[in-house]
This record gives sequence, C-alpha cells and structure tokens, in this order.
Amino acid sequence: MLAKPNSSIFYNRLSFPLKISISSLHTTTKNNLLIGSAKTRNKATKFLVYCNTQITQHGRNGSIREAESIFNRMPFKSTVSWTAMLTAYGENGKISKAREMFDKMPERTTSSYNAMITTYNKNGCMVDEAYKLFCNMSERNAVSYATMITGFVSKGRFDKVLEIYENTPGKWRDPVCSNVLIKGYLKDGRLDEAVDVLEGMFERDVVSWSLMVDGYCKSGRIVEAKKLFDKMVERNVVTWTTMINGYLKMGYLADGFGLFSSMRKEKGILVNSTTLTIIFEACGHYDRPREGIQMHGLVLKSGFEFCVFLGNSIITMYCKFGCIDSAHLVFDLMTKKDVVSWNSLIRGYVQEYETEVAYELFEKMPRKDLVSWTTMLMGFSDKGQTDKAVELFRMMPEKDIVAWTVVISGFVSNEMYEEAFRCFIEMLRKSVKPNSLTLSCLLSASANLAILNQGQLIHAQAIKMLLELDLSIQNSLVSMYSKCGNVAHACQVFMSIKELNIVSFNSMITGFAQNGFGEEALKLFRKMQSECQEPNQITFLAVLSACTHVGLVEVGWEHFKNMKSLFNIEPGPDHYSCMVDLLGRAGLFDEAVDLILSMPFEPHSGVWGALLGASATHLRLDLAKLAAQQLIKLEPDNATPYVVLSNVYNLLGKKKDGDKVRMYKKSKGIKKSPGCSWVILKEKVHLFLSGDQSHMDSDEIRVTLWTIMKEMEELGCHR
Repeated sequence: MLAKPNSSIFYNRLSFPLKISISSLHTTTKNNLLIGSAKTRNKATKFLVYCNTQITQHGRNGSIREAESIFNRMPFKSTVSWTAMLTAYGENGKISKAREMFDKMPERTTSSYNAMITTYNKNGCMVDEAYKLFCNMSERNAVSYATMITGFVSKGRFDKVLEIYENTPGKWRDPVCSNVLIKGYLKDGRLDEAVDVLEGMFERDVVSWSLMVDGYCKSGRIVEAKKLFDKMVERNVVTWTTMINGYLKMGYLADGFGLFSSMRKEKGILVNSTTLTIIFEACGHYDRPREGIQMHGLVLKSGFEFCVFLGNSIITMYCKFGCIDSAHLVFDLMTKKDVVSWNSLIRGYVQEYETEVAYELFEKMPRKDLVSWTTMLMGFSDKGQTDKAVELFRMMPEKDIVAWTVVISGFVSNEMYEEAFRCFIEMLRKSVKPNSLTLSCLLSASANLAILNQGQLIHAQAIKMLLELDLSIQNSLVSMYSKCGNVAHACQVFMSIKELNIVSFNSMITGFAQNGFGEEALKLFRKMQSECQEPNQITFLAVLSACTHVGLVEVGWEHFKNMKSLFNIEPGPDHYSCMVDLLGRAGLFDEAVDLILSMPFEPHSGVWGALLGASATHLRLDLAKLAAQQLIKLEPDNATPYVVLSNVYNLLGKKKDGDKVRMYKKSKGIKKSPGCSWVILKEKVHLFLSGDQSHMDSDEIRVTLWTIMKEMEELGCHR
C-alpha cells in the first residue's frame, strides 16, 4: 500500500533517484537523459513507471494535490508523466490547469493530444476547442477520431460527427470509430441509422454486436435482438447480460431466466455481479420470491464474491417482497456497507410503515446523503407524522427540490393544504425551482380546497416554466378545474393532451360525473374503450357515479357486472356504495338491500350512508332506521345518522320520535360538524365556521356585511 504523501516513507521513495550518483547520469545532444549503468537504468525506469502510475491513480481518486506533489518532485519526467498529470487535471474538472500543462509539455505525442481533447470533451461547452486541437494534430490514431466523434455526439452535432467519420482512414474506422458512432445513434434514439452503420462495417467485434443487441432491446424489438444475438460468433458476459436484461425488462421472465441458465453452461463465460443484480431486480420488480430466493441460494452455494453492489440488490429485492427480516439479515451479514446499503434497508422499513425502526437505522448511519433524509421524510409523512417530517426537514444540511416536494406532498396527503402553500412560498423565496411533481401536488391542494384562483396561479407557473405540456401537470389540471366546477376549462386541457393515459381519462370522466354531466362521462368512457385503453377500478367508480347522476340504472348494472366478467376487476366497497346509491335514488330498495347482503365483505359507512340518504329522500323509515343503526355502529361519533333519521321522523309527522333521536344525540355529546368556508388573502388561508366568531377581524367583517345588506335593501335587492 502506498503511504500518504506527507509521510517520510513516501518522500524517501520519491527521493530515491536523487541518491543515485550524479556521475552516473550524463546528457548528450541526442538524448535528454542517459542512465549510466544497466542496473541504475532499470531502477530509474521502474521508479518512473511507479510515479506515473501514482499520478494516474491519485487523479482518478480526486486527490489532485497528491498527484501534483509527485509530479513536481520527480527529478526527471517522460511524456507519459506530463500526459498523466494533464489527464488528472482533466478528470477533476481543472480545464485551465490541464491546458497549461499541455502548453508547457516539452514534447507532445498523439496520446497527449488525445488526453487534452478528452478533457475538453468532458466539459461539454468546449467541444469546438477540442476540434481545433484535433485539426492541428500532425498524426492521429483511432482514439483521436473516436474521441472527437464522442465529443460531437454528446452535443448532438451529427453533421460534424458524420464529417469526421467519413474522413476517418479505413484502418481506424472499424471497429472503434464505428462502435462510437453506433453508440451515439442509439443514445439519440436513432436505431435505424445505427443498423446502417453496423451493416456497412467491414470489421465487427463483440462490442459492435453487443451495442446493437442492447439497442434493439431498449427499443422493445426483442425478437430482432435475439436474432442478432444468435448470429454472434463470439459473445462475452456483457452480451449475455444485455440480452437477459432485455427479456426481463420486457417482462419475458421465462426467456430471461432460461437464457441465464444457458449462460451458466456456456464455456468460458463467468457470471458477474451485474448479471446477478439484473436478475435480483427483475425478481423484486415482478414479485417473484421463489426465483429470487433460489438465486440468492445459488450465490451463497457457488461462493460468489459478495460485493456491496450485489448485496444492495438483494436487500432491495427482499424489501420489495415485504420480507424485511430477510433484508435486514443480508444487511447484517455484509462486511462492507455503503450509503446505498443503509438507504435500501431504511426504505424497506418505510415501505412496511415501520418508521420507528427506519429512524433508528437512520440515526446509526455513519454517513447520510440526500436520499437518506428524503426517505425518512417520506416515512414520517406517509404515517401522518407531519410534525416529525417538518422537524427533520429543518435539520437537513442541504435541501434539494425532491426534499421540498416530499414535504409539500406530505402536507397535501394529510389534508394540510394551507401548510403546503406556505411551504411552497418559502421554497420560492429560497430560489428553489419547482418541478412538475411539486406543481402537481399544489394543483391537488387547490382542487381539494376548490380554490380556482390558486389553481390558476399554479397553472400560470407551469406555463412560465414550460411545463404546461407535462402529462402529470395536464392530468392534475383536468382534475383541479373539474373539482373547482370549471368543466369547460378541464375539457380544454384534456383535449390538448397529446398522449392520453388512464389517469387522463379517469380525471375527465370523474370531472364530468362530479359536475352532473353523466352522458358526457359515459360517452368518454366509450371513446376510451374504442382507443384500447384498459379501464381500472377508478374508471368504473367514475362511470357508476355518472350513471347515478343521470339515473341510468340498467346501464349502471351492466357496467357493474362487466367489471368482473369482462375486465377481471373485483368491485370494491366504493363500487357497491355507488350501486346502492343508484338503486336507492331510483326507489329500488329491495335490489339495494339484496346487493348489500350479497357483498363479499362487510359494508363500510359509505354503503350505509348511501342507503340512508336514499331512504330519507323516499321517506322509507324502516330502511332509514336500519342504515342509521349500522352507521352508528361503525361511526359512533358521527352526528349525520341522528340528524337524518330525526328529519325523516319529522317529515312523516312523528315529531316526538324525531325529538327523541336528537335528545339521544345530545345526551351522547355528539355534535354535528359545522359548515365552513375559506378564502386566501395575502398568502394566508382564512377559515370561517358556522356560528364561529373567533376570527381576529370578526367585528370588522360583521360591520362590512351589515353595511352591504343595508345597501342591498336600499337598492331593493335584499329579500
């Protein structure tokens, strides 16, 4: 192991050549430096290689000062030494230092030029500077052309890419430069152009074929990828892994696992951690615990080197299975852990709502990153512990947009809409730029508060940030405008969506249904089916709600039955609630009660609430009493069943019975939740409750209302 640069051992090594007798070194006009004896020459050469290697390693590790220290203390340097120092500067983003080193070089080789071109290319804005150097090169090699092509590909300047590629000498073009061009085309999503390059190559290597297999897989053309894979004369572990990954990403698990078995039998091919990680990820993603456990057993049985990367993927897999104890066991067995290991296990506990255990791990972490903090924020928010989430958020050493969005989302999820807007305003004041998810959360808050002007402000912010065409924003806008009663504007946004998804259709169908446009909702549902968009539970909830608003009992029954028979969707409690409401409004109480009795699970309060409402409308006292009794069992502190049942008695002329119900409610200390309204003024939500006079400006508000009423009386407008 190399000791630290400031240690005496290190500097003794570095001083070694200085101890060589001066008489053993002499210069001539032909050579810069000649070593006297063969023994001394061998030692000096070894030392030179050692120093060059150390400069390179320190550069890669980001230890630029150590690299400079070695370079500056070297008694003699080769071109390789200068190039190594130049590369170290480039890898650490010190472009001007790298150029200074390049200009000072006593002698430049093709490798020196290549290193400087690579440095410029890494700084994406300096590809033209790289090209100037490229043009000034007296001699180029395959790396020179490939590096320059890479630079222009990264900037999307394929005109220059093709110009250089076409002028590349034949001996340098294939396979290196052609591979770089193929990779560039694939990265830009231009598969057909990549195919043309491959077919035009005179010499192809395993990299050429592997790139194209990967390109076909990522484009979803898995059959063509396999045909190309089968044609390959030589395959390496990368090729096999790419093809396996292609199958698994497309959901072809049997093919992927089968190919993995073939790979293990292939002579000369050794499975690596990347291959295994891909398998573990697929098992977790597709919820295949049997295969995942078998694969874990294979790793243990074969004695495969258990690296951190592989261990992390196994922890993640078990967490996705919900096997948090197994994940923790793997974590404990890992001799080396990184921040990803800790984050993976913490996320697993958060997903299982074991926030306390997650927080214990979080506090034990030797080093935390933004992901660690954000995961804990999500954990507290998901459990409704917004106070703890905010406290943790304030403790964060640095906050990015993801952390801000998690806190805002937590407020919205826990119906703390005013706090969500306050947090958003604070975020803007700290010059943090919102993203599409942030704005979607705030649109959801605006929708739930039914504050149209606030939603319009968020819409304007999205337009200003050029996010108005973001699908998540558009879907949120449809929902917001619908819930605020502006169906026309919701339709306008819906019609502007280029690629409608299930959320888009659900938002608009729900919007139509909520605002009483039942026919339009059903018409859109039919259009959705004609476009081969598969409905889900939310879709049918909106459709049944639409049928309820329009009173289409037969149509509602048909859709309710089709859920299971045509789409294999089991109706949930809310679907039954919609059907009971639909039947009850139509006066079909026998059918409604039969449906409740046929439910495969216990009816929730929504079902009995629907029956109670319909019974009150049709003055069915027997069913109103039944529904009220069931509601009181489920929600003892809810005043609604008492109030509704009392009203039914009163409407039927049984005032004494109605008064008894109200007196019983009063004796239980049950109070009806007061009606409320709110308005946002100067970034603050002002809430008004029925009969409440606690607002700080209540006296001024009453005087203003009295003044308005008097003026209305004088104008003859007051009744």
